[in-house]
Amino acid sequence: MSLLYGALVFKLYDVQVQNGEAYKAQAFSQHVLAGLLDPVRGNIYFTDRSGNSIPAAISKEYPTIYVNPKEVGDDKPRVVEILNALGVMEEDEIESILAKKNDLYESIVKRATDEQVSMVTESNIKAVDVDYKRSRLYPLATIASHILGFVSADENVGGAYGIESEYQDRLRGQTGVSSGDKVVSRAETGKDLDLTIDLNIQREAEKILGNLVEKYKAEQGLVIVQNPKTGAILTMAATPNFDPNTYNEFSISTFLNPNVESVYEPGSIFKMITMASALDAGKITPETTYNDTGSLVLNGKTIRNWDLKAHGVMTMTQVIEKSLNTGAAFAERALGPEDFYDYLVKFGLKDKTGIDLPGEVVGSLRPLEVDKRDVNFATASFGQGISVTPIGLLRAMSAIANHGVMMKPYLNAEKDPEEVGRIISEDASRKTVGMMVNAVNIAQIAKIQNYNVAGKTGTAQIPARGGYTDDVINTYVGFAPAYNP
Repeated sequence: MSLLYGALVFKLYDVQVQNGEAYKAQAFSQHVLAGLLDPVRGNIYFTDRSGNSIPAAISKEYPTIYVNPKEVGDDKPRVVEILNALGVMEEDEIESILAKKNDLYESIVKRATDEQVSMVTESNIKAVDVDYKRSRLYPLATIASHILGFVSADENVGGAYGIESEYQDRLRGQTGVSSGDKVVSRAETGKDLDLTIDLNIQREAEKILGNLVEKYKAEQGLVIVQNPKTGAILTMAATPNFDPNTYNEFSISTFLNPNVESVYEPGSIFKMITMASALDAGKITPETTYNDTGSLVLNGKTIRNWDLKAHGVMTMTQVIEKSLNTGAAFAERALGPEDFYDYLVKFGLKDKTGIDLPGEVVGSLRPLEVDKRDVNFATASFGQGISVTPIGLLRAMSAIANHGVMMKPYLNAEKDPEEVGRIISEDASRKTVGMMVNAVNIAQIAKIQNYNVAGKTGTAQIPARGGYTDDVINTYVGFAPAYNP
């Protein structure tokens, strides 16, 4: 027993004292040789009208210049000279890195140029070398950045925001394992992903949006283009945007996609949902009339038209043409508060759309649930006091455009269209669309000769504590050809 104990003590002495450095080097070598094999991340593609795939996110191998501080030794003057020549660090930063004498790897340049690589290889300095690593590249820069998101430099995070996050498991693939010079299990390349985004429309939408935001000095602008028959998203844009190649240069708030991660009061656009609901219930027709006195008093509160005018006898079609608040309230009151609320739920305004993007939030009908006074339902009829998300409002309006049938919005082109259900009758849809066509024809601004366009504008006030600010949110929903978009 004592001999066995003595042999154990001697072995520990041999490992820890006499041959400590040799064993440490051997252990490091084994650590390097026995490790994980990172998979190649799958690519993301957009399409164009011709069906061509355009790379939107790809994995590319880049040269990384690094220094091994432990190997520097007497070569320090030459090491400092070459690191200075690379032009990416101040001398005090270089000294700080080289002071880590036990480190074996310190990255200096992550995406080195050909010139920088040549400088290192020609210097023939053992402590400074070039390694090749894969990194994410976004060839379109800021285009569709809120859709794509980015891949974080932190390997534990992987895809951050957007599609990169939503489809992280699919895109990343499976990690492999190596032992020594043998591959125990091979890394499985991530699967590519085709999106429904049409790059031609996306580019043009972002260009127009940017010009409008600049022209009107707006804080933010959003655009979504969808095929109402399938739910496929063809374009989704927001400003301000960011470049996922240099995401670390932007604030975190910029990464959030306001099309799915923000809510607002929709304003007059909501009149179309009110009219569609009342038409479907048979409570009104486009020709139903009421006497517009310019105001309506409910529960001691006065509702007025946006222009503060009385228009006399008006049809429901004229209500939409002139965007009269009192007319929307008339339609809501004809429907009744309970049925009106039920239709809003049916239009999906209490639920997430289920679009394949992370972070989706949902609007709120809570004011109608906690305070059931008539005035709250009347103001909700023209989009005030309740909130929606842009994607939620789009889904609801697309149901009107799609003959009353709601489709689930999606971005993954491999998905089959998914019907949510019939929301209103085809007849109610056709009549609502007709009212929207008349509104466009009267206003002229969106009219296209010999082409039916359905549309509705909305100007929503921005709520603040105890009331509303002077700022507004302008929204437009339109589709064409009106009866078969």
